[in-house]
Amino acid sequence: MGLRVAIIGAGMGGLACAAALKAQGADVSVYEQATQFKRIGAGIQMTPNAVKALRGLGLENALREVAFEAELGHNRVASSGEITNVIELGARIVERCNAPLLTLHRGDLHSVLLSGVPQEIIRMNHRLVSYKQQGDVVQLFFGNGVEVEADLVIAADGVHSLIREQMLGPEAPRFTGRVAYRATFPASLIGELKIDDRCKWWGADRHIVIYYTTRTRSEIYFVTSTPEPDYNLESWSTKGDLGELRAAYADFHPTVRGVLEACPEVHKWALVVREPLPRWHEGCVALLGDACHPMTPYMAQGAASAIEDAVILSRCLKGVARAAIGNALTRYHATRFPRATAIQQTSAQNNWMKEKTDFDWVYGHDVWSEDLA
Repeated sequence: MGLRVAIIGAGMGGLACAAALKAQGADVSVYEQATQFKRIGAGIQMTPNAVKALRGLGLENALREVAFEAELGHNRVASSGEITNVIELGARIVERCNAPLLTLHRGDLHSVLLSGVPQEIIRMNHRLVSYKQQGDVVQLFFGNGVEVEADLVIAADGVHSLIREQMLGPEAPRFTGRVAYRATFPASLIGELKIDDRCKWWGADRHIVIYYTTRTRSEIYFVTSTPEPDYNLESWSTKGDLGELRAAYADFHPTVRGVLEACPEVHKWALVVREPLPRWHEGCVALLGDACHPMTPYMAQGAASAIEDAVILSRCLKGVARAAIGNALTRYHATRFPRATAIQQTSAQNNWMKEKTDFDWVYGHDVWSEDLA
């Protein structure tokens, strides 16, 4: 039997990691605190680097069946609609980066990733309370009273990671003074209004991104970055005020205003930035995805980077005996840290693709052929 691996969190990174490790013979269990999975109302972009990572897990075809593939990605001036940059997608991005750029609903991406792992390895209603390393074994303690031992623990437990906090102490994220409003809703609600397949509208101090989330264009999504210095609640489930949102974008192009008028409800969350961590692992416990490099959503690389983490971690662990786990985790960090940090810091600047941009270093990357440190 392979390594006993416990993955904390059944999000994008956790499931990708489970699929990758299971494929190479590890004894994997995934522990998720939720009692059931829900189709949370948000869109997501799978850029070519992410699609290539999922291709290696055998999930690209399932992804393409539900996702929308835009032909062009527009960047426009908020008020006039003037184009500042156009990215050729469709067949051209496949030619250039060996994979498409796809947009879809987060819930549909999650379902695709779920299809890549045996359902019996996922343990729902397991909220981690603490962990302890005893020699070469890690003990996990859950809120429902269950205790588990593993050779390796992977913390894919998100931006508020309990494992990261126990490993490195309480963090101090910096609130940017900005919030993201987001919503998905039926495209039929915008009536005859014409929208770009995928567009970012740039204002002087705010922006909005709008795109389709289904292959059939039946659903649209938008997400904003809006100044609101008095709001700092970092929660995906908080409802926003549509009146406040519409007022904040009252001087944007009629297309944007039309989308916001059609929107039936909206959520909001505070945008924060975090400094790169000094390390991502301790003993036989490793951090992955938002637990170690949470990002602002300005490059659409949060989930992509978590999936890349999963592939590199699995490659570093391939064929590794229990005694060599620490060395494998050191290699994982050394391989992933430079790229993840560069994306994290570039995203925080919020100017990605506004003008002509060299995107090959992000989109052209293939995590399966990357040299390991």
